[in-house]
Amino acid sequence: MDPLDYTIGFVGLGAMGSRIAARLLESGHQVYGTNRTRAKAETLVERGLVWRDTPREVTEAAEVIFSMVTDDAALEAINSGSDGILAGLAPGKVYVDMSTVSPHVSRELAERVWALGAEMLDAPVSGSLPAAEGGSLTIMVGGGEEPFTQVEPILQELGATVTRIGENGQALLLKLAVNISLAVQMLAFSEGVLLAERGGIDRALAVDVLTQSAVGSPMLKSRGPFVLAQPETPLFDVGLMSKDLDLAFETAGALDAPLPTATVARELFTDAGTMGYEHKDIAAIYDVLAKIGRE
Repeated sequence: MDPLDYTIGFVGLGAMGSRIAARLLESGHQVYGTNRTRAKAETLVERGLVWRDTPREVTEAAEVIFSMVTDDAALEAINSGSDGILAGLAPGKVYVDMSTVSPHVSRELAERVWALGAEMLDAPVSGSLPAAEGGSLTIMVGGGEEPFTQVEPILQELGATVTRIGENGQALLLKLAVNISLAVQMLAFSEGVLLAERGGIDRALAVDVLTQSAVGSPMLKSRGPFVLAQPETPLFDVGLMSKDLDLAFETAGALDAPLPTATVARELFTDAGTMGYEHKDIAAIYDVLAKIGRE
């Protein structure tokens, strides 16, 4: 069968998941889906998504099943029990989890999937909501070559770059590495802007020059202006960044890998959450620094 003819299941239709599911619908796939809150999926249902009440029902209806949830606990919740994904898996099905979770938790889940005769890939993404809408995500994949080859054409509908990193869990390890860099870059940029502003330089001017300078990575070019005004919808919020930094430190501890700059970033993102910025874009770290500097 042509991979583009596979029926798709999608569990977890939040901010990112809903946009990825929409891309799959636009590509002509039959998509079955479910979410903890059905109201968030109504727009997708109107566009052709077939609602199912449980992850198991989604899995039973589809040949390739995707999931995208917030953390380890949520991943276990959608997989376990009589209504979970595992209960609906069977030989020949491929399960692709796009969540950013602990590599070791994902590997343990993969072993449970294999025991059922199915295959599992971890496929975390790098990119914000516009990238998900436009199909320009960077997708990192961990798992066997055969299931990767099977679903790669589908993943290419979702990402500008699709790369198999290695075996199960390896893609998640690299995703955590990416997010360490995002956190540290955002912090360093915010420090520079604050220094300039406190020295009498207009903040907007500092943002413009810094983002156009040698330090202006694609991430800072898109997110730098958020230190002037937060977006209505965060592209990546402080709470999720804190969660990912915690996962990075858990993983680094097992690998004896030092994370000196990430240590500082983790402390400040934790502070940001306690100061009420948990659901703000990570650019809010500028406001945290500004408040700390005045204390």
